[in-house]
Amino acid sequence: METNLYFVRHAHSTFTPEELKRPLSEKGLKDATRVTELLKDKKIHHVVSSPYLRAVQTVQGIASVAGKEIHILDGLKERKLAAGVVEDFETAIRKVWGNPDFAWEGGESNNTAQQRGVQATKKILKNFAGTNIAIGTHGNIMVLIMNYFDRQYGFEFWEQLAMPDIYKLSFENDEFLGCSRIWE
Repeated sequence: METNLYFVRHAHSTFTPEELKRPLSEKGLKDATRVTELLKDKKIHHVVSSPYLRAVQTVQGIASVAGKEIHILDGLKERKLAAGVVEDFETAIRKVWGNPDFAWEGGESNNTAQQRGVQATKKILKNFAGTNIAIGTHGNIMVLIMNYFDRQYGFEFWEQLAMPDIYKLSFENDEFLGCSRIWE
């Protein structure tokens, strides 16, 4: 019984310091329409999302087309890099990817964030086995989850992600079968 997870990295958002309520930008809203177009023929049975507004808005269209509610799952939220504003994001992100156990003050290490994301993914696999699920999430946590199942997905892969982006991860029960890009 195959389960397909369509991980959707959120579309472009308008920056606000409030992570939870940061909305999609005008471009992001247009791109979210494209996400819906790409997923509408995938027979989506369930839609799950990070609690962050930009992730929810990115999968809202496919939820509407599929006639499904969006299930919010906290484990899919973006990794917390640090307690406050990071002065040099590039250096900060490289350091956590370079040492999976390292965490900036108030932030999550790669290992901690990955564990959280994988627990959420396994919950989805258990609860929705044998179905197709659209998952609204974020780039860093998405790649950390992908990395758990296949080590080829790492920092360099994360750097080249589009916004939005879509990756289909297929499973037979708990066994990872493979990954393919859906975004065009």
